[in-house]
Amino acid sequence: MDRSWLTADRRTKEFKKGVEDLLMFAFENGYNEGKISFPCLKCAHNKSWNARTVKNHLFQYGIDETYTHWIWHGEANSAESSLPDESGSSISLNQAYIGMGEADEDDDDFSSDSSDFVNHVKGEHAPLYPGCENYTKMKALVKLFNLKVKHGMSDSCFSDVLLLIGDLLPEGNNIPSSFSEAKKTLCALEMGYEKIHACPNNCLLYRGQINEDETTCRMCKASRWELNKKGEEQEGVPAKVLWYFPLIPRIRNLFNTPQITKDMTWHDTERQKDGKMRHPADSETWKDVDKEWPDFASDSRNLRLALSSDGFNPFRGNRTDYSSWPVLLSIYNLPPWLCMKRRYIMLCLLISGPTEPGNDIDVFLQPLIEDLQQLWLGKQVYDAYKRDSFLLRGILLWTISYYPALGNLSGNVIKGYNACTVCVDNTKATRLVHYRKTVVMRHRRWLPRHHPYRKQKTAFDNTVEKDVAPIPLTGVQVFGRVQHLRDHVFGKTQRQPRWKKGEARPVWKKVSIFFQLEYWKFLPVRHVLDVMHIEKNICEALLGTLLNIPGKTKDREYVRLDMADMGIRTELRPKTPGKKEKVPLASWNLSNAEKKVVCSSFL
Repeated sequence: MDRSWLTADRRTKEFKKGVEDLLMFAFENGYNEGKISFPCLKCAHNKSWNARTVKNHLFQYGIDETYTHWIWHGEANSAESSLPDESGSSISLNQAYIGMGEADEDDDDFSSDSSDFVNHVKGEHAPLYPGCENYTKMKALVKLFNLKVKHGMSDSCFSDVLLLIGDLLPEGNNIPSSFSEAKKTLCALEMGYEKIHACPNNCLLYRGQINEDETTCRMCKASRWELNKKGEEQEGVPAKVLWYFPLIPRIRNLFNTPQITKDMTWHDTERQKDGKMRHPADSETWKDVDKEWPDFASDSRNLRLALSSDGFNPFRGNRTDYSSWPVLLSIYNLPPWLCMKRRYIMLCLLISGPTEPGNDIDVFLQPLIEDLQQLWLGKQVYDAYKRDSFLLRGILLWTISYYPALGNLSGNVIKGYNACTVCVDNTKATRLVHYRKTVVMRHRRWLPRHHPYRKQKTAFDNTVEKDVAPIPLTGVQVFGRVQHLRDHVFGKTQRQPRWKKGEARPVWKKVSIFFQLEYWKFLPVRHVLDVMHIEKNICEALLGTLLNIPGKTKDREYVRLDMADMGIRTELRPKTPGKKEKVPLASWNLSNAEKKVVCSSFL
């Protein structure tokens, strides 16, 4: 069929007839009238819509003149690569695309993701230059981007490097000529991101129909734009930015790889099920989810996710006080040796500084929670291993963080008299007058009723323990008890009600945004602690106390005074408070010879 009309003027009859021929060709090859790929310059096959809209786009924006093989509309391309299936045979890219398109007629975004998948495979199999066997265009771009990030290369420098490499390679190479062109190539794989402007005081995000066009925060009246040294607004330069990496397109890309798709069912098909804890699938939470939602558990491809967040200083080498917070998602469907691999941990949010979001982190989690809500209802996804489409669902099992971040994510108070997130208002806390800290000392409540430690007064807090351990609240109970905080206003400038003497001490700071997930309140364990921080802190405290390291030991003169006031080990009371050399040595203080033995064991 004649394709010369691709370069013709859009006002000519030749172009009009060519458009009609293209649409008719798509219909003849079995394409639904409501699902035709956009070959216009604006959409570049990233959308599918009805024939009338496609026709209007072609006349308004023009057609890609290089689109001489109509592979997006049913024409077979002998030059295109093929995909291996599980049986060892191969299918063409066009067949894979048609199969995915026919499998999903209900999801508007599905066909565009299918197009992106085909673009990805084509780029992956296309050689970097004619005759090149070691590198493809995609492999070369990924390696070059890694070098750019590793060495802090500027965008203009990266563009110059691409031009130089293009000149060095043989004629006909596929290397992009600029950074922007290379960036568009990677964005076609759904590796793009969305920059969402935020209030500098963490009050709100400038997104949605209500806030998108505003230039001043409706809560604190702070400017959306950054201020220069003169205090003038720099319009177009946001004061604070949330970097959002859409979740669902990236999950679809994972299922577009046959081996990864097969690994997603490892927990059901290959895991050893002998009752021992080897995988999150052996946990009680996983089993409770299977019992509560059997329709969700019926398909082993449905995702079980965990969320983790922590702050870091990207400018540590420059000694700058700055805190950025990444939010990561882990996939527990995979085998244990893949769960924690970097390539399977998805960065979903990056909250820029300079200060940590703290209790206002819920404001920045809104886009991710919306994605998780959609994932719970289900999204149509193509299974590259079984070569069919299915309704993929996902559930967030718990969050993982260290204790201060756990308080921000859960909304629990983590300081003071109700600092335990398990005991909540049944926390038995004691205020140390001299050390000026609140501590929890009633750990013997969890021992059996007749355990001998319960009666040992002088070895603990000089009391006989008769109480029983408190029963942790369920998610439904917690949700019911935080309803009085549903009107909580976020933002660093917002004044929160203070505790007044005589009132019950607060237990929660807010209603956690995770309760917007339909299933969240029914999960038995919603927030877990990061083992790394616990091991590090306990190890430092133990070694610092045993070796009596200044600044690291917890055995200080003020602690000795508090112990004496409580009637515990009164013989260790400092003789002259304030002079450390007068503090009597305790049984846990190692001598110099013992310290050498301990230190030599670590060598």
